[in-house]
Amino acid sequence: MLTLLFGLIITITYAQENHIIATEKIWRVNFLNPGVELELPTGIHSTFSAELGVGYSGGYPDLTFGGSGFIYIISPFVDVQEKWFYNLNKRNNKNSTTENNSGNFVSLRLITRGNSIAENVNRTSDFDFAIGPTWGIQRKYGKNFHLLFDVGPQYYFDTKGNGNIWPIMLQLNLGFDLKKK
Repeated sequence: MLTLLFGLIITITYAQENHIIATEKIWRVNFLNPGVELELPTGIHSTFSAELGVGYSGGYPDLTFGGSGFIYIISPFVDVQEKWFYNLNKRNNKNSTTENNSGNFVSLRLITRGNSIAENVNRTSDFDFAIGPTWGIQRKYGKNFHLLFDVGPQYYFDTKGNGNIWPIMLQLNLGFDLKKK
């Protein structure tokens, strides 16, 4: 009986010490800049996300001209991001949710925009790109509400060789998590 009790205690202790918080596969629908996103685990604490949508953005100084006032470009976009979550275990230890990849992260982000649907500026090219590092937070609220905020510098460029550095890129995404597998 003592051996059985000792074995049970060791098993429970071992299971608790090896409880690993890992990232998950998530499908999302975002509605601030409408799009569909898939986030896939690439490691225990990392994910790759890809979003396809149509959204609003401003103009880059070296890639737009002729606009005045509130500058806007509404166009299709592809947004890809590799995220490295650094506080999943800490959140779990504080009984904060890590579900649906809720945590803080650093990332490398690439976004490209296509032909404009509507705009109040002229663009140097129908396609432009921006790449850069970010720091961000991602949270799940309630059953499936999703919030993402990230910020960082980026290098932007077009297909004609124009480009420059934009010191602060901000992203805010609100949406719903659809499916986990």
